[in-house]
Amino acid sequence: MHSNDISADRNALRALLEDTRTIAIVGLSPRPERASNEVARYLRAAGYTIIPVNPACTDVLGEKCYPSLRDVPGPIDMVDVFRRSEEVMAVAEDAIAVGARSLWLQLGVIAPEASARAADAGLKVVIDRCTKIEHAVLIGR
Repeated sequence: MHSNDISADRNALRALLEDTRTIAIVGLSPRPERASNEVARYLRAAGYTIIPVNPACTDVLGEKCYPSLRDVPGPIDMVDVFRRSEEVMAVAEDAIAVGARSLWLQLGVIAPEASARAADAGLKVVIDRCTKIEHAVLIGR
């Protein structure tokens, strides 16, 4: 486990969620039945600023949607990834390029090389966990 992989450290996860304000959600779907949409709604209700990232949309949940992380104006604290594992390296490279502070891979998203690349670049990394579940357990609403 890389020192910046905080997936199993409950205190580090809590601190990350408390220190995060802006979350770019890569792969955010406009469809309400999709997990990404449900998680985004929860995170926004919990007080986070969400930034949809999906090249197929112009807005999601009433928020301007960007085709890639590199198109987002302004700082990003966390990149929350709802993409297939094999697509994560490109997202990790973008997260590094835009100066994100953390890369969070959702449940079922496991990309060891991309995670190591992000961790080596100084990002906090969370693998195979859900932001909504972890927030509800560690912080609550």
